Amino acid sequence: MRTQWQHGDDKVKVSSPVSLIVSAFATLADVRGTLTPQLDASEPDSTLVLIDLGRGRKRMGGSMLAQTLGQSGDTVPDLDDPQDLVNLVKAVNALRAQGKILAYHDRSDGGLLATVAEMAFAGHVGVALNVDLLVTEGDGIADSRMDMGDSKNWTSQVSARREELTLKALFSEELGVVLQVRTAQRSEVMQTLREHGLSKHSHFIGKTRPAGSEITAGVGELQVWRDAKAIFSAKLADLHQVWDSTSWKICQQRDNPVCADAEHAAAGAHHDPGMHMHLSFDPAAHQTAPALMLTRPRVAVLREQGVNSHVEMAYAFHQAGFEAHDVHMTDLHSGRARLADFKGVVACGGFSYGDTLGAGIGWARSITFNPVLAEQFKAFFARQDTFGLGVCNGCQMFAELADIIPGAQDWPRFTTNRSERFEARLSMVEVLESPSLFFKGMAGSRLPIAVAHGEGYANFAYRGNAAQAMAAMRFVDNTGAATEAYPFNPNGSAGGLTAVTTADGRFTAMMPHPERVFRNIQMSWTNQDLSTASPWMQLWHNARQWVG
Repeated sequence: MRTQWQHGDDKVKVSSPVSLIVSAFATLADVRGTLTPQLDASEPDSTLVLIDLGRGRKRMGGSMLAQTLGQSGDTVPDLDDPQDLVNLVKAVNALRAQGKILAYHDRSDGGLLATVAEMAFAGHVGVALNVDLLVTEGDGIADSRMDMGDSKNWTSQVSARREELTLKALFSEELGVVLQVRTAQRSEVMQTLREHGLSKHSHFIGKTRPAGSEITAGVGELQVWRDAKAIFSAKLADLHQVWDSTSWKICQQRDNPVCADAEHAAAGAHHDPGMHMHLSFDPAAHQTAPALMLTRPRVAVLREQGVNSHVEMAYAFHQAGFEAHDVHMTDLHSGRARLADFKGVVACGGFSYGDTLGAGIGWARSITFNPVLAEQFKAFFARQDTFGLGVCNGCQMFAELADIIPGAQDWPRFTTNRSERFEARLSMVEVLESPSLFFKGMAGSRLPIAVAHGEGYANFAYRGNAAQAMAAMRFVDNTGAATEAYPFNPNGSAGGLTAVTTADGRFTAMMPHPERVFRNIQMSWTNQDLSTASPWMQLWHNARQWVG
């Protein structure tokens, strides 16, 4: 791009490069076909397959390895034949339809070694890589044993050359993907790749080493083999620490350094059992609304500028037998909607007011500073036949309205997370024994839930009474113990507190987002049937049963 400035008789022309960043998205009719980089540790015998769209080339220009060595390089990876990418998509779709792909990851930043390491970290399973096929194809290493000239140093020359090619094989960032497939099916997998013209540059590059398998060597490790020798071996926990170190150092300076250190220590922890699901109820027994449901109670799905979880929330209420209505605050201000016409109200979350500091507080002030609205909300809360739910920003809003919600006078104010950062992750929680109508019959259940908040710390220094507040849910670690430790408790609330309710259970405020995980397919981790509703759907069924 050429830009011209003119001042008087002087003209200056400056040429500057233009960067074009292209992104795209598409709708999916069924997301259950999603592939994951997480290696399946339950598969006793699986093989890793590299589909190399670089066709044996190992161009290192611009790679992570080159940059860390202070070298920019010259020739960069490229897609020499665009048809290869088309064929790859078709082949992966075919293998997915056949149910032959256990895990999938693109050969991304860092190259093959980083790709496989990330897959191993996610699956908590050891891997043994073999690079023999990757350091011979097209490399031109001749087996010359002539005892003359430079050939006298053939062994040392070839050895150095193979070391160089090994580094290129492991760190080149040529296009390609790594698949985990069952060893018993790898011939069928290769046949499918052959049908799509990809077999010539597809290689079996290793196997997983799951705990409990017949081969115990390499369990919990990432190994690299060449010429029948292990040329590299390291524990996954140690590699995970190295992999996480850059993010850790950034977080130390940008966020709360104590929380940054805690998260780094948790990365690659040796004895972390991972997430789990322990239910005190049978979700299948309550997945229908009450029999003879002749009416649908009206629920106001309340939102403010920036709120983005209202569609999921409305759908969940609809599925449970309610008639959900989209009610913006302007509808209440203008009189187009009145709370008196609804049985329930839910204040949704997701960046109200752009998620500026105290967004939920500002939302509440738009009510309390308006006498007409304040009286309308007060009357709604006072009715004995109503219920309400506040989630995330809506939780903040409900907490600020505690003075007009009967039985909520001890609720805290929700302020900035102890981590000093926005937290978006899947976290473990435990449902506590409480009168909340939403959690009826669920006490003692432990399961993951989505969190997405920057201000979720239950702060009793501003308002409320920690000893009297009615707790309904708390964060727990992967062993099931209540925790204040980061990152298992993403906001640092004392005792892991993340939901409160009123003495009669009609009104509940929570920081996590159950509406974002009411189907199992929405979970980034679950051991449940992806085709069914998740246990969190019980919240809405409980609400419908309470209404009767």
